[in-house]
Amino acid sequence: MSTHKPVLQKEILEFLQDTKIEVFVDGTLGMGGHAKGILKAHPEITTYIGLDQDEEMVMTAKKELTEFQDKVRFVHGNFAHIEEHLDEQGISFIDGALLDIGLSSPQIDVGARGFSFSKEGPLDMRMDRENRLTAEEVVNKFPEKKLGEIFRDLGEEPRWRAAAKAIIQAREKKRIKTTLDLVNILKTVVRGKKHLHPATLVFQALRIYVNDELKALQRGVTGAIGRLRDKGLIGVISFHRLEDRIVKQIFKGDKRIKALTKKPVVPTSSEVRDNPRSRSSKLRFARREV
Repeated sequence: MSTHKPVLQKEILEFLQDTKIEVFVDGTLGMGGHAKGILKAHPEITTYIGLDQDEEMVMTAKKELTEFQDKVRFVHGNFAHIEEHLDEQGISFIDGALLDIGLSSPQIDVGARGFSFSKEGPLDMRMDRENRLTAEEVVNKFPEKKLGEIFRDLGEEPRWRAAAKAIIQAREKKRIKTTLDLVNILKTVVRGKKHLHPATLVFQALRIYVNDELKALQRGVTGAIGRLRDKGLIGVISFHRLEDRIVKQIFKGDKRIKALTKKPVVPTSSEVRDNPRSRSSKLRFARREV
């Protein structure tokens, strides 16, 4: 398992540095990298709610954050239901929240999870394995028109029509079962770009669809804002334009908050060199004002 490096950690801590934090919500706990940095920088924290819909990440974070076990409450759940989870924990208001919408390294690197186009694995892509819908079901059962719409709208794949058609033709011969089965189909019709594998955008689209990520993002950000105390802060890290656009629109349109980032904060060149997976990350912060 590779070492996971939390992206934009320095920048997040800079946004939070002048805020007294007692209760904080981490909507995507992952391996606990951001949590460890925030907890160390803010010893005044009494309650840190660590949410993650991937139960394996929750278990990993528990080991990573043992020194803070008296402060952290680990919750297996989707940040889309952040208000329900806070109610279950008996918490009405929070001083800060962070959502990191990216995948953790183990999710990418472990072929069995089905997120990677470079490692053989089942076409799964579920972040929460209790969910029924898998990427395999989508590519083998959905009609060509629906597949094309998914690739166009959620992946912004320029050759969405060709990708959908190629999948339909391939599955007529045999079921598409693995990540590399799908990669080999896509390579015949999709052109890659610099730093972009030919399968990147289709895999992105399938992952977003299977996990209903954009609706979850909108609901989660809005829910977190609703629980912020006056002057409380919320930060969101996104990894592609669709996500960033949603966050930008919420921060601009919600009269309860003031956006602290006109443009998203992006990683420094040194961070990208040290952690290439941070390359596409974008951070936006906002402060509750009402």
